[in-house]
Amino acid sequence: VKLHLLIPENHENIALSWMLNFQYINEYYASMYRNSKVLPDEGDVFIFSDPDWRHPEHPLGLAFFDPEHNIAAILGMRYFGEHKKGTLTLVWGIANRNGYASCHGGLKRYNMDDRKYVVAVFGLSGSGKSTITHAKHGNKYDVTILHDDAFIINDKDASSIALEPTYFDKTQDYPMGSEDNKYILTAQNTGAALDENGNIVLVTEDIRNGNGRAIKSRLWSPNRVDRIDEKADAIFWLMKDPTLPPVVKMKGAALASTMGATLATKRTTAERLAEGVDPDALVVEPYANPFRTYPLSDDYYKFKALFETGVDCYILNTGAFMGKDITPAVTLGIIESIIEGKADFKQWANFSDMEILEIEGYIPDFTDEEYRKQFTARMKDRLEFIKSRETEKGGYDKLPAEALEVIEKVISEI
Repeated sequence: VKLHLLIPENHENIALSWMLNFQYINEYYASMYRNSKVLPDEGDVFIFSDPDWRHPEHPLGLAFFDPEHNIAAILGMRYFGEHKKGTLTLVWGIANRNGYASCHGGLKRYNMDDRKYVVAVFGLSGSGKSTITHAKHGNKYDVTILHDDAFIINDKDASSIALEPTYFDKTQDYPMGSEDNKYILTAQNTGAALDENGNIVLVTEDIRNGNGRAIKSRLWSPNRVDRIDEKADAIFWLMKDPTLPPVVKMKGAALASTMGATLATKRTTAERLAEGVDPDALVVEPYANPFRTYPLSDDYYKFKALFETGVDCYILNTGAFMGKDITPAVTLGIIESIIEGKADFKQWANFSDMEILEIEGYIPDFTDEEYRKQFTARMKDRLEFIKSRETEKGGYDKLPAEALEVIEKVISEI
């Protein structure tokens, strides 16, 4: 399957970013394409874009998707992110129809002396998935990176393939003098200034506006690959649910997949929110992927099948626990203890299918009435979300009955 973009003149930055973000054709990839498996039921992807389109009823723009024919129209949107995710929406649909689980997240492999350990992290922009994927852990490990945002997992052998050669990352974490910025190929939503030598340089911090972004070369990650044959050992759902401790281990494939289907997080500066939307409200985004054009149950069964083959499932809370921030150091320390096999998980309270690491300052206390009340409320939010799928969009995203049952079981054990 090839990708095609039709876009007007004067939007060359979007066109160039799009060409860099996805794999451009050269001799090597032309040969690979000629020798690749033919998908007889799939046509090429065609994207029509008109960033200058305006309509009073759609002030934020309008997007149309025809996933059956791999066609999309992106109207009135000048931000490259919408072109990237619009294209991925169709590509993930193709993957879903052809034996892959579609993944909005990052995947890396830890290459240790005695074994390899593959970790996949799923979260919305700003959840920490890129930070975790690219973390060097003080150079303690030899790490191979697949990608930090978009990949697919094979249904049969659980191998993984990256969908993008480059990275589309926020710039605010990399100040103007950062060495990382030498890998920037294109930028948007950033400022520019003259340095002391009269050169125009990027102002990478979010000073005037939020969500500064840049396409970074694949060379930014020294140990980058496009495919990892080893199956994932662990999947981490990244959440910002204040009632969850820094890490929870799921037991049972149905609960593990259901918690992914009810992934609770908060909106970030990477998202353009409609007027009146509370950026601090807890929202559910199934599998951290708002770019789905196929039934939600497809993802539910695909991830459940992965957990049934022995893939471990964890929830990482990368926000705050009852008002106390969970720092990146805490999160990365948890991951290190897991991959090294040193994590001592213990049964969590009365829950038969959840375990936690007891980390000082982050230990849940169900004798605290306020905590008990809030935890129950968040689980009931998940319950209501699952119920709502039965009627929203005519039941298109209805989940199986067992998803409701496993959350009801958690609530009954509080």
